Amino acid sequence: MRAHPILFVTSLAVVAFARPAAADNYGAIAYSPSTGANGYSYDYGSQDAAESSAMSRCKAMDCKIVIWFRDACGAVAAGSDGYGSSWASTRGNAEQGAINECSKFTTGCATAAWACSSR
Repeated sequence: MRAHPILFVTSLAVVAFARPAAADNYGAIAYSPSTGANGYSYDYGSQDAAESSAMSRCKAMDCKIVIWFRDACGAVAAGSDGYGSSWASTRGNAEQGAINECSKFTTGCATAAWACSSR
């Protein structure tokens, strides 16, 4: 009994394209408005894990999650009397978005923290 070449090629095509989807990579930034302390995380398997990691790295009593992101970058910018946060597909766009948000509330805004996932 001979195998048909067409069936063999079809079987290989199914195997080659039957890969599972890549997992999402989550990140987060925690920030303390009173002290400027921050903590960040990236490349975690869930939003909750990313937020928990960022919070554990932020060393102030009033730290809170100010941005989370998936397969992207996040940033927080702080000014003389406030802050803003943003996420985007690139670090530069996330930082600019955070500065723009911060500038709605205060002056002298500059990037305080940023992080990007590996995808």
